[in-house]
Amino acid sequence: MSNPAIRAIITGTTGMVGEGVLHECLRHPQVEAVLIINRKPLGITHPKLKEIIHPDFYDISAIAPQLAGYNACFFCLGVSSVGMKEADYFKVTYTLTMHVASTLSRLNPDMTFCYISGAGTDSSEKGRSMWARVKGKTENDLMKLPFRDVYAFRPGFIKPIKGLSNTHKFYNYITWLFPAGRALYPNGFCTLEELGQAMISVVFNPYDKKVVDGKGIIELARIDA
Repeated sequence: MSNPAIRAIITGTTGMVGEGVLHECLRHPQVEAVLIINRKPLGITHPKLKEIIHPDFYDISAIAPQLAGYNACFFCLGVSSVGMKEADYFKVTYTLTMHVASTLSRLNPDMTFCYISGAGTDSSEKGRSMWARVKGKTENDLMKLPFRDVYAFRPGFIKPIKGLSNTHKFYNYITWLFPAGRALYPNGFCTLEELGQAMISVVFNPYDKKVVDGKGIIELARIDA
């Protein structure tokens, strides 16, 4: 029996990772519908795609009725901690994510929630690195929500998808490192296609690890949904 279709909510599609995950969802035959939530229009149209423009992710009560009926969330919204005070980074990383996720867990208890975290995240929440502690707490508390499943994806170096609009400029200068890095340290190097495919795959193929590292991303990407 074939798996049911994915109806996915994606956040962060104006960033490199979110745009790449959206790209993979739109081209995947078992993704039936995609809802993106942005503060400003993304500027693309597709038969599968619906977009909600909402300025305040700390309060999504006004759009909550439109968020029911989905079985996956690919949460790709995030910021760099560079130059940020811990309180500010905590608000945008932890508080915002938990508000959105808590709302979705009430509306869609059968949802698989996939959170883009990062290599080096601190699950103990006690290490020296501020961003790693905050990400660790976010991962830990997401796991407590009443979703069908929650996964924290921890990619390292991500090779972007050629031709997309939101690739960070510095990748133009360092992508040449990818083949050697992948050969020497595969756990730290994945492609953006693999990351998107892995997030789609895990909706249908429950993974034995809730924290998915680079090797897990590659493994999941190779499994047909």
